[in-house]
Amino acid sequence: MLVDDHQMFRTGVKAELGPQIEVVGEAADVDEAVAVIGETRPEVVLLDVHLPGGGGVEVLRRVLPSQTRFLALSVSDAAEDVIGVVRGGARGYVTKTISGPELTDAIGRVAEGDAVFSPRLAGFVLDAFSATAAPVADPELDQLTAREREVLRLIARGYAYKEIAKELFISVKTVETHVSSVLRKLQLSNRHELSRWAAARRLI
Repeated sequence: MLVDDHQMFRTGVKAELGPQIEVVGEAADVDEAVAVIGETRPEVVLLDVHLPGGGGVEVLRRVLPSQTRFLALSVSDAAEDVIGVVRGGARGYVTKTISGPELTDAIGRVAEGDAVFSPRLAGFVLDAFSATAAPVADPELDQLTAREREVLRLIARGYAYKEIAKELFISVKTVETHVSSVLRKLQLSNRHELSRWAAARRLI
């Protein structure tokens, strides 16, 4: 089952999946996801992290424990997003840069009970669950919404507004609005200062 708030993305994923994968349902927000999972009882749910209604973590909270296994599939590669859904019960986390064959393989492995992570994300999970790792509160970062954090990371990586709009399936105007909000909340003046701020917190 596919859970993502962008229909165009869900359509693209279905087209990329191998013939051995049967898509039994789709959902665009938390409430719809919980309802459709209950109706279709899929083996594996591909779950976006940022969803209307509370996000992927809320879906996990309302559905688990269950026979269904969850694989997070998101544009975000932020440590807090990865750790959040894994603590919530997801069996893996891959980013939307993954290829169709790789995603098909990941779904099969999760269905068999394996844990699957994009290579650099596995380190976040190991760190989070090690005895020495402790979460560090960051009041400045905490005041940003999930979408603002996504925009911030892409800005810090050198993406143009148009590229960010395409990556996140939003308009350029919406990107500009998010950037203005981030600058205001962090009391910064321009995207160069934003990049330095993000780099200092290892958000890039």
